[in-house]
Amino acid sequence: MGDPRGFLKVARKEEGSREQASRCMDCGTPFCHSACPLGNYIPEWNDLMFNDHWQRAFELLNASNNLPEVTSRLCPALCEYACVLGINDDPVTVKQNELAIIEYAFKKKLIKPNPPKIRTGKKVAVVGSGPAGLACAAELNKKGHEVTLFEKDDKIGGIMRYGIPDFKLEKKILDRRIAIWKKEGIKFELNSLIKDKHDLKGFDAICLAGGCRTPRDLKIPGRNLKEIHFAMDYLIQSNKRLAGQKIAKKDLIDAKGKNVVVIGGGDTGSDCVGTANLQGAACVIQIEVMPKPPECRDKKCPWPKYPLLLKKISCHEEGVKRQWEIATTKFLGKKGKIEKIKCQEKSGKKFELEADLVILAIGFTGPEPHGFDLKQKDIFVAGDMNRGPSLIVWAIHEGRQAAEAIDKYLKE
Repeated sequence: MGDPRGFLKVARKEEGSREQASRCMDCGTPFCHSACPLGNYIPEWNDLMFNDHWQRAFELLNASNNLPEVTSRLCPALCEYACVLGINDDPVTVKQNELAIIEYAFKKKLIKPNPPKIRTGKKVAVVGSGPAGLACAAELNKKGHEVTLFEKDDKIGGIMRYGIPDFKLEKKILDRRIAIWKKEGIKFELNSLIKDKHDLKGFDAICLAGGCRTPRDLKIPGRNLKEIHFAMDYLIQSNKRLAGQKIAKKDLIDAKGKNVVVIGGGDTGSDCVGTANLQGAACVIQIEVMPKPPECRDKKCPWPKYPLLLKKISCHEEGVKRQWEIATTKFLGKKGKIEKIKCQEKSGKKFELEADLVILAIGFTGPEPHGFDLKQKDIFVAGDMNRGPSLIVWAIHEGRQAAEAIDKYLKE
């Protein structure tokens, strides 16, 4: 490494990526590498950063990740929790360093359209434009196949565009990359709801990457009251409104001036909290049926496993009351509209919460219904649609794996 004693000299800070890169210890067994589903070359590009070889650092990052500008903003950094330095010190700022590399590459115009020189004549359809679908399409296009990506919405990006708030991912970040892929030859078909194989005639292979979008419901008395919405419906509409799309008044989901209760303590729930605060909610409460996670590692989750720790992000600091081990038992309302929620603590104590708007962020149960026969050898599946709700790095990894399998199939 450029400075083998850097980790002894420099403390972890969320700034100064080159100096932070010096903290990487060049471990004999880089657990950060093995913890990352993409197998990013983390020690190598940390060393290159420290020695000012930024272009080479980008080349290594680009070799394993199709969307580093997104993962460096959204990934929960499995790599950092597996960092050897994290055993008795703060881990290396891997996520921050990744962001520094990719933004340097864009700033220096190192990322340019590079269409394949030879086309194979094989045609592949990719259904779904989330991280799995985009990664699969990008890899297949590199191999010279003609790729058409179908998206049911009016813009590309899937959950990255419509499920993630702008305060976590500005959509210009996606548009920047999509513009490059278009110039490289990937065809994007928008507003295309693909139901079965009959909608995709003339393709030699199909990759389904439609995500895991069927929401888990909370089937308790009063569920039919108005102003109770699924988290993804709320986030999708909020993102469309920010993009300038007009929403009919009767369909509007707006937290302004309301008492908002978000049911679900995960990342999606937190995104809803942040969105409600931005919309001017009078009060936001987030309740979770599971126990409060620990703030530090405990014996249940030793290094290098990824620990389920208490997350405190900006949206929590903006204003929210968080409660754990709370079961929601009944929705109460008048004239068909929600007014209160009946709740119960683990101890058995019962109480009520005032609520003008309720957001259900309690996960997903599976992919949306489709008519594809998955036993057909020319049909492949990737991302959340295959493995269930998971992380963006796993989606990209599966998209890349699917591309490898499809390429092999087309060459048979």
